[in-house]
Order: sequence, then structure tokens, then C-alpha cells
Amino acid sequence: MTKFLLWLILLILCWPLALLALILYPFVWLLMLPFRLAGIAVGGVFSLLKAILFLPARILGGPRQVIA
Repeated sequence: MTKFLLWLILLILCWPLALLALILYPFVWLLMLPFRLAGIAVGGVFSLLKAILFLPARILGGPRQVIA
């Protein structure tokens, strides 16, 4: 909603720039997509490494207290 309101303000102030932004937005989104996918993959690898490194501590940590 905020992006739409900012776009409306831009439309009022400078309509050619607002129309250019409206046309270019899908292309920018497509260019950013591989970087988002790489970020998801890197985050997954870091989560896996964290789980592998903390596994011995979780196994040797003893019983956990369950808060009811």
C-alpha cells in the first residue's frame, strides 16, 4: 500500500517519471530474481551448517525442560 501511495505522489508531481517507473518495474523485478534465489540458497546452506555444528551440543545437552 505504501508503494502505491508513493507512486501516486510521484504521478502527481512528475507523471512521465511515474509512467516510466511503472513500465520498468517488471524488468527490474526479473533482474533481481536470480539474486533473491541465490540469497535463499545461501541462507539454506548457512542454516544447514549451523544445524550440523550445533548437533553435538544438542545431543549432549541433556533433557530439555518443557514449559507447559
